[in-house]
Amino acid sequence: MDTPSTRSLVFASLALLALLLASGIQPYDRLTWALEVLPVVIALPVLWATQRRFPLTTLLYLCIFLHGVVLMVGGAYTYARVPLGFQIAEVLGLQRNPYDKIGHFFQGFVPALVAREILIRGDHVRGRAMLTFLVVCIVLSISATYELAESAAALALGQGADEFLGTQGDPWDTQSDMFLALLGAVAALGLFRRLHDRQLGTAASRPPSP
Repeated sequence: MDTPSTRSLVFASLALLALLLASGIQPYDRLTWALEVLPVVIALPVLWATQRRFPLTTLLYLCIFLHGVVLMVGGAYTYARVPLGFQIAEVLGLQRNPYDKIGHFFQGFVPALVAREILIRGDHVRGRAMLTFLVVCIVLSISATYELAESAAALALGQGADEFLGTQGDPWDTQSDMFLALLGAVAALGLFRRLHDRQLGTAASRPPSP
């Protein structure tokens, strides 16, 4: 069935695949690239496998696409070497490349909308306050799990994980990463709640695909 969500997924998939190939031609560090783009490689088949019985909103497909771009750029350069990050650091007078913080902001922003969509469409929770609370809890759980995965990678790979961790000598890197994820979740809920609700209303009224 040709629907806006299907067209969005087709466009996003083709664009992500093209960017994935481009980012993997000459990455700064091949291992780092593989680790950073792994979520994209996992997400695309899952999105297609669930598209017919659980098509996501166009807003969510767009946000997933943007998050994928952030991950692939970080993988190609490593987060500490992304040119955009150096430009931001120069403008703001920062001592470190802040591109990884953009990644962690998206790590809260996009999962917040994913969790919100699943909870609403599955009718798993009643009440706006409880919905917001659970979405934020889910985002922080995902962020904490990712930090644990980074630590596991560092232990398993030794020096090969330095670029993946991207702490740049910041002893508070883990805490600031989780805080940025929290800010991302709050921003997503604050900025796009009404638009998300409208698209969810459209999705709810659309008959399921056979």
